Amino acid sequence: MKIFTWNVNGIRAVFRTTFRDWLRNNDPDVVCLQEIKADFKELADEFSRIDGYYAYFNSSSLKKGHSGTAVYTKIKPLSVETRLGIKRFDEEGRCLKLTFKDLTLFNFYFPNGGRDKHDIPYKLQVYAELLPILGSLSGGDVVLAGDFNIAHTELDLYHARQNYGNTMFTPAEREQIAALMDRGYVDTFRYKYPEKKAYTWWPYMRGLRERDIGWRIDYLFVTRSLAPLVQDAFMQRDVLGSDHGPYGILLDRAVEAGEPPIYKEKAPRLF
Repeated sequence: MKIFTWNVNGIRAVFRTTFRDWLRNNDPDVVCLQEIKADFKELADEFSRIDGYYAYFNSSSLKKGHSGTAVYTKIKPLSVETRLGIKRFDEEGRCLKLTFKDLTLFNFYFPNGGRDKHDIPYKLQVYAELLPILGSLSGGDVVLAGDFNIAHTELDLYHARQNYGNTMFTPAEREQIAALMDRGYVDTFRYKYPEKKAYTWWPYMRGLRERDIGWRIDYLFVTRSLAPLVQDAFMQRDVLGSDHGPYGILLDRAVEAGEPPIYKEKAPRLF
């Protein structure tokens, strides 16, 4: 089973550039997208009718063109949820929860916190409210995908010392990733590559991506029961279309596929 997470920084733009070719070339089973920046009710059919995939969207109801998540999956879920009971987080369309027969998948787009840190309290509140929910599920088979907007350790950004105390690398933020792992979740990239430096986001500055001067803030976490099944974990820095690159894992796990998608109408509104 091949699972990807990718902050596309605008679903319309990435569809115009790299997404379709990337999807065809990689043939993933599940793709979790963040920051789609679109009300999917206004999207053309091409965004929800991709051969072989079911499409699910969650858009922000607070600010048009802000935030939002999407999942494309070959496997039809038993249920799809968009609310976790965290008011602003829910209203910004920052989560999709898909429940399959033998697997639960979350797609998250966590708040950034702001360069001036004005939204750090909101970000930490989200983690504080979410961690007990995820902890209660860690005894099962769960995958957490998404843009967590935190670099956990010094290995996870190129200029660690220069960024101590900056948004996405404050001690309080980094503690949230540690707390998630304490609740039974495994960082798949570090599980496969304990000392390797590789990144998923590069600021829009000249040459940073080409020189691989970035941050690892996009993750796929799995519960401990799934960790031994992670065959590989990989970033795709050369895939353009966003300031983030796709991050994927190969999981030695079959999930019951069910019926293939039938395109009679656009995907229903989930929020």
